[in-house]
Amino acid sequence: MASGTLEIVLLNARCLKNKNFLDEPVRRKPVWNEKFTFNAEYPGGEHHKYKLIIQIIDKNKLSCVDHFIAQTTIYVKDLVSMGVETGKAHLRPTKYRVVLPNKSYAGEVSVAVAFNLDV
Repeated sequence: MASGTLEIVLLNARCLKNKNFLDEPVRRKPVWNEKFTFNAEYPGGEHHKYKLIIQIIDKNKLSCVDHFIAQTTIYVKDLVSMGVETGKAHLRPTKYRVVLPNKSYAGEVSVAVAFNLDV
């Protein structure tokens, strides 16, 4: 079993639909440029799906209630597999469609993913 580091860079989003406190639609274009790192193992078991689920949440400072806006799923099995073979692998920033709470698509999120094998 090989292990390494999975690096996720959450860049930005476009055309996200949300509602304000008056229940009026609002379009948002957040920019994060945040990097997250996780330990990863390959193979991780026969039922392991190697997927990354990113949920976008709007933190409401007035009501202290967080609101789910959308989510996307990125499958990283091929990336991790290639990284195990070559020592490292990456996906350049890519736009992924996001799914709203009503299961429709609206908007996109830009994410870069990399895997580095531990030596």
